[in-house]
Amino acid sequence: MKTILTRLVNNEILTREETRTIMLDITREKYTDIQISAFLTSMIMRGIQPEELLGLRDGLLETGLSINLSDYPVIDIVGTGGDNKNTFNISTCSSFILAGAGYKVAKHGNYAATSTSGASNVIEACGIHFTNDENLLRKSLEKSGFAYLHAPLFAKGMKFVGPVRKAMQIPTCFNLLGPLVNPCHPQNQLLGVASLNQMRLYGEVNRLLGINYSIVHSMDGYDEIALTGCFKVKESGGKESVYQPEDLGMKTVRPEELYGGKQVREALDIFIRVLKNQATEAQINVVLANAAFAIKVLEPQKNLMECLDLARTSLKSGRAWTALQQFIEINS
Repeated sequence: MKTILTRLVNNEILTREETRTIMLDITREKYTDIQISAFLTSMIMRGIQPEELLGLRDGLLETGLSINLSDYPVIDIVGTGGDNKNTFNISTCSSFILAGAGYKVAKHGNYAATSTSGASNVIEACGIHFTNDENLLRKSLEKSGFAYLHAPLFAKGMKFVGPVRKAMQIPTCFNLLGPLVNPCHPQNQLLGVASLNQMRLYGEVNRLLGINYSIVHSMDGYDEIALTGCFKVKESGGKESVYQPEDLGMKTVRPEELYGGKQVREALDIFIRVLKNQATEAQINVVLANAAFAIKVLEPQKNLMECLDLARTSLKSGRAWTALQQFIEINS
């Protein structure tokens, strides 16, 4: 570790294989907490590079549990988190919109870190029992269009850095790994990021992985399409576009209209009302916008308004709500 830290202090870039080995050695408990903390701090100060992040990803996946859902053209809809906006569960709502529209979503998530309710919080509040049973996950995907992969059941290596990350109290490179370690390795992804720097980083990482993706970022700091102003979208082909809410035929949203509440039960109430099509116009429009761009990832030949129509039909027809009910029936 002394050699590694010396190289990082000198602004050297580690190879993918080197950071993979570091991740494996962390799980083998070869380093002290102080050494791990120094490594993470060095990465923060210098800024992690795509190959370095991929190496940590490789090591984490290697020490974890994988699930084979390759029979299905699944997509993951996920945000990096850390935007400190405390929005309701937009990406999870959007996932059920896609499921209701006939697509397959394998969402990877966890409990909230900086907001009231993460994906795992609201899913659990629905009465769901998390599982890593491949047969049950396949059944859920087949019957409801949605499977949920609760990160701690799969990414076993994370526990070895948990105490250090908690003690540091600041985001580290491990905060960036969540969207990259979905245990079913989906080839499609709608990824929300909290900064343009993250957009550039993940764009290069996903290019190297060969993933079909769109990365979205609201220019006022949301790690999703918030409709609070303009937002940027980067597609896997390299195209970058900036949109306004009016481009989707939608009104600009006030930040307080996206608030997720102070307790999980408040977030659950919004989640249910959205999928029943009984939420506010702002809440529904934000979910539809994210769902539309996710559909666009899967159906690049369709224009954006066609994708939006598919999302809206899923919600208004009740099929999104039915997808949630089927998911609960299978997994509770």
